[in-house]
Amino acid sequence: QVQLVESGGGLVQPGGSLRLSCAASGRSFRILRMGWYRQAPGKQRELVATVTSGDTTDYADSVKGRFTISIDNAKNTVNLQMNSLKSEDTAVYYCYTQVLPGNKYWGQGTQVTVSS
Repeated sequence: QVQLVESGGGLVQPGGSLRLSCAASGRSFRILRMGWYRQAPGKQRELVATVTSGDTTDYADSVKGRFTISIDNAKNTVNLQMNSLKSEDTAVYYCYTQVLPGNKYWGQGTQVTVSS
């Protein structure tokens, strides 16, 4: 079993920045990838960004050039730097990790609100 603890959500004005972090803990696991999904009210959960343990990244088109994901393999932590935030980025952001042999685990979510 792997536990994920997220931090860094909050309220920010349009054009501002936030940094989300997520730390994985548990016994004897090996991370394949970590990343973030988000879910806005009335919408389906969507992938925001993902990074493999080998540092291969992937981003949703809507966040490319604004968000940067990074992984710290030594600390089992993933970070999401979010710049130039827009109102449409408002959502609950969920951290996830996929570990060998393929199990996925989720964080409980952190609210990001972009509003003036």
